[in-house]
Amino acid sequence: MGLIFKKEHIELVLLGVKTQTRRRHKHRLKAGRIYDVKTSWTHRTGHKILITKVYTQRLRDITPEEAAKEGNYTIGEFVYVWMRINGEWNPNEFVVVYEFKVVTQPAHPVRLKGFLW
Repeated sequence: MGLIFKKEHIELVLLGVKTQTRRRHKHRLKAGRIYDVKTSWTHRTGHKILITKVYTQRLRDITPEEAAKEGNYTIGEFVYVWMRINGEWNPNEFVVVYEFKVVTQPAHPVRLKGFLW
């Protein structure tokens, strides 16, 4: 399981510029868990992120600080990017917000509480 990003956002994620993403999906990823960074359902980039916070929010409630966490955007730029990706902007739509940070994998497998990583 992982989070799919547009190719132009992958570099922003890896540089730590994009540390937040909003999604329409109803299934939630869990805070405190590590997920793959993907460009499609089947293509993993080899990078991983740790979800640090999960909450719901109406699109209209995004703050300037949150828009910056979405990729150093202003609110207007974020609205444009959202419409380009999702096709429409409904300010009353509830979305799931994920805050995250990039994590590095250990060079050698490590056993964590019974799991091999």
